[in-house]
Amino acid sequence: MSQRIMSCVLAAAAVLIASCGGEKKTTPGETPTAGAPSAAATGGPLTPDPGGKIIIVELISDSAGNYYKPSEITAKRGDVVRYTLKVGVHNVHFLADSNVGRTGYPQAPSDLLQLPGQTYDVAVRFPAGKYYFQCDPHAALGMRGHLTVQ
Repeated sequence: MSQRIMSCVLAAAAVLIASCGGEKKTTPGETPTAGAPSAAATGGPLTPDPGGKIIIVELISDSAGNYYKPSEITAKRGDVVRYTLKVGVHNVHFLADSNVGRTGYPQAPSDLLQLPGQTYDVAVRFPAGKYYFQCDPHAALGMRGHLTVQ
């Protein structure tokens, strides 16, 4: 019986791993290969508009929990918010039902970032206001944040 359970667990793990595929995120120093989606399609790396800046937000799992550092971000149009994985497996998701009346923010969740140093960039080109985002696997554990666009 335990061999049958182990087979089921391994089969379920294989399905889960296969379903977590998707667009490849770049790591620091890596350049996209020919035929790869553009930076705008993959979420990074992006360059800020003239006069803009890159704002780093770390995605972390440690003894304090799962969190964004910082979780409250203020940016201006033209900036780039670079979510950078430090430890853990996380994503960034601007939920439509948590951003009612807002437009222009990323509609789809990022892929899961799994390797330290992987990034997900968001070009701040949406209207002024406060935007809610979360890590889908850890939202119930408090991994949430706000981006205020001035």
